[in-house]
Amino acid sequence: MSHTDVRLLKPLLMVALTAYVVPLAAPLMTSGTLSLNLSSTGNTQLTSLIAAVTALLVFRRVTVYPGARAFGFILPAFSTTFGVAGAILLTSRASYSGSMLLTGYLASVGVTFLLGYFNQNAAPKRMYYVPVGKTGIVDDTPEVDWIKLVEPVVPDDPHASIVVDLRSNHSPEWERMLAKAAISGIPVYHTKQLRESLTGRVQIEHLSENSFGSLLPALGYRGIKRTIDIVASIVLLPVLLLPLIVVALLVRASSPGPVLFRQQRMGYRGIPFNMIKFRTMVEQATTTGDVAARHSAITRDADDRITGIGRFLRRSRIDELPQIINILRGEMSWIGPRPEAVPLSTWYESELPFYAYRHIVRPGITGWAQVNQGHVAGLDDVHVKLHYDFYYIKFFSSWLDLLIALRTIGIMFTGFGAK
Repeated sequence: MSHTDVRLLKPLLMVALTAYVVPLAAPLMTSGTLSLNLSSTGNTQLTSLIAAVTALLVFRRVTVYPGARAFGFILPAFSTTFGVAGAILLTSRASYSGSMLLTGYLASVGVTFLLGYFNQNAAPKRMYYVPVGKTGIVDDTPEVDWIKLVEPVVPDDPHASIVVDLRSNHSPEWERMLAKAAISGIPVYHTKQLRESLTGRVQIEHLSENSFGSLLPALGYRGIKRTIDIVASIVLLPVLLLPLIVVALLVRASSPGPVLFRQQRMGYRGIPFNMIKFRTMVEQATTTGDVAARHSAITRDADDRITGIGRFLRRSRIDELPQIINILRGEMSWIGPRPEAVPLSTWYESELPFYAYRHIVRPGITGWAQVNQGHVAGLDDVHVKLHYDFYYIKFFSSWLDLLIALRTIGIMFTGFGAK
């Protein structure tokens, strides 16, 4: 059995077991009793098992690049196989349980997503690269064991992967080696796509490089995302109301000043709006002038303006929860690029090419840059943050939002990136 087969066996067994066993919980959840129709249960379990295993095999087959981008294939793969399986059961008039099949689908997707999330960086990567053209990926991904190819010879390594700048001009010897490697089944990756997938960042040198076909990202998902934002806010607001009141009282007792902090931020389509959050700093005097306004808007390391309760609220991100109101107003989303204070945004736009393009989607309470990089203020760090924002815009989708949501939950406990 090859190394690739061994790596596939563990997730295959886990997904198969989940798809077969977890659906048994559906009758218990719907009726409160474990009353099973053996024929219906057996048909549904077997169908769920076949659909899940097929989906996982399809997912592994179509996943071209390692890294964050691979998550994008999970939902389509499982939705397709379970959809086909459900249609076959329906047309064949076989007895089955719709709730059990739906439970198997959701559980299988969840397990596959979590396996991919936890295993993404678990094993050390080893890759060979051609030292011609753009090789910045080597410096950007120190977690990879990079091996420089000094001559155009296919590596004698059963686990080899070759990375090359395919836009560069290569000698005939290198071209022959790359063709031979591909024919032999060795993955040959283009540096630009692999760099995006491994780093989760997109470096746009020309706006045409966003790969959308137009500058508007995923128009179909935009409407769905807005609906999810509204429904989630309406459902969560009553649940969070009492905790929010408690936090408001703690903020009021921490220092003189209002409970809520309001600040003009640059929003969707470059339209400023008043963002609200719990006040986490002592009340500040009004500043005048662009430089003073920028300085006041930047949160520094160990900022002495932050109150005791404010530091906890910032680490846990609880201070951002009043922005549910901004979401209901249509000014924000739960997930998207973080909105910057207007003076900072104006400064960044004057210094960084394409900065304004990040306003093509609604800003969010949490985002791809926040779960990967955390809070930044320096211009160089903001440039890197912009690459994360471009990645989010380029791959604007439900899978990426789901990944950000999962990572945000962990960050709320660890305080990663807070200031």
